[in-house]
Formats: sequence, structure tokens, C-alpha cells
Amino acid sequence: MNDRASTTVVVCHDCDLVQRCDRLAIGQRAQCVRCGAMLHRGAGMGLQARCALVLAGLLVFCLANGFPLVSMSAQGSRTATTLFGAALALWRQDMQPVAVLVVGTAMLIPLLELLVLGYLMFPLLWDRVPLGFDRILRLLHYLQPWGMAEVFLMGVLVALVKLAHLADIVIGAGLWAFGALILLLALNASQFDSRELWACYRTLKTD
Repeated sequence: MNDRASTTVVVCHDCDLVQRCDRLAIGQRAQCVRCGAMLHRGAGMGLQARCALVLAGLLVFCLANGFPLVSMSAQGSRTATTLFGAALALWRQDMQPVAVLVVGTAMLIPLLELLVLGYLMFPLLWDRVPLGFDRILRLLHYLQPWGMAEVFLMGVLVALVKLAHLADIVIGAGLWAFGALILLLALNASQFDSRELWACYRTLKTD
């Protein structure tokens, strides 16, 4: 392996020292040679495990959108709705901006984030370089702040608490899957390390 491909240039966030850092193994940490601040750390999982997380996230995403979030029964009438159904109901009640926010932040952004992660990592797992690697990685950094699925989930839970004394509420499989999706997204974010992906990219480019 080329030595330059296995190192990267980093800037310490505390003292601004520019230094080279070797590629880190799983669980390792890199500290600044001047002030001792942590520069970054190796992922807690290997690339295979993180690809499995992406697949699990896509599967759970399908479940969260395919099954009802909740079902409510009041005065002999029973209704159930999916995530898209909830957004559609908001649209029909003249709350179009809220409906767009729900679809965008709770559906489209999480899906795009998972697809982009898969596009970046699966080719690297098979020792291939994904096309447009730098642009797609930049897109991922733009997407991450807009994913607010956990905010939507908190809103749903608050609404359910307020409606509990007005109707019989049964939590659907979609809501459980949505909660699992949030956990998987958080785990993916905690294991994501753009420096490691860049190191893999440079290694494949120089081989």
C-alpha cells in the first residue's frame, strides 16, 4: 500500500496545528502531538458491518412507510394511517408547508442519506471506486443536518399522549419501525468517518 494513501492531513481543532495522521484501525484514536486533543478515531465497526447497517436501515425504512403508524378507535369508528397518509391529511387540511416538511425531513432525507451511504460504501467493500465520489460525499454532508426524523417522532408521541383520553389508540408496526429507523440512522452517523472513506478511495486510486 502506498504510504501517502494510508495517511491524511488534519488540522487540530484546538491549537490549529497541521499534521499528518496515519489511517486508524477499528477503535484507535489519534491525538494532537502539540496539545493532546483528539483529532479523530477509527470506526467502531468494519466496512462490512456498516454496509449491513445501511441494508438494515433501508429494510426498516420500507417497514416504517408500509405499515400504519397508529390506529385510533372512537365512537365505533376506527382509522389507521401511514406516514405518507399523515402527510397527505395535512396537505388536505391546508397545511401544505407542514406536509412538505414531514415528507422531506421524515421520508426523503433519511432515504437519500441511506442510499448515498450505500452508494459510497458498497463499491469500496468490493474494491471499486464509486463514480463521483467527492461530489456524493459532499452531498451527504449537506443532507445530514436536514434529517429530522426524531423531531417528527417526538411530535407524534406528544400528539398520542394528548389524544389518549379521547380515543383508543394502538401503536402500529410502522411507528415501532420508525423508532428503529431513527436508532439505525444515529448508529450510521456515529460510525461514519469521511477520513476513512477518503483513505480507502486514495488507496484504490493508487493501486
